[in-house]
Amino acid sequence: MIYLLDVNALLALGFQGHEFHSRVAAWVVGLDPSDTLVACPITELGFVRVLQQAPQYRVPVSESKKLLGLLRKNSKRSIGFIPNDRGVEILPAWVTTGRQSTVGYLSALAGKHKAVLATMDEGIRGAFIIPEI
Repeated sequence: MIYLLDVNALLALGFQGHEFHSRVAAWVVGLDPSDTLVACPITELGFVRVLQQAPQYRVPVSESKKLLGLLRKNSKRSIGFIPNDRGVEILPAWVTTGRQSTVGYLSALAGKHKAVLATMDEGIRGAFIIPEI
């Protein structure tokens, strides 16, 4: 299975200070070796933005980029990359508000790349919910 990590899952995996780090790390450890984790431009930009802007983190952009690089090259479970190669025409019909647009887009982008969106947000239709430990 290919899992596109949403911004929160990517943050939780890459930043030990995140409230869901243990949950996501435990899930990743339990994955089958054939499973693949991926990010995309939207989730990587979200990772950098949140780490820099969130008052509890305030990680400089340069450090966030380094953390992301370490995640990509992790010897135990590296993170691949899928291109943001589709436009808004892929938005699912259930997207009816601006608040749903990014998660709807990520969900559809994952599907176009034979992946599933991995998240902790139970409100995203068709997404894989990372289990609680």
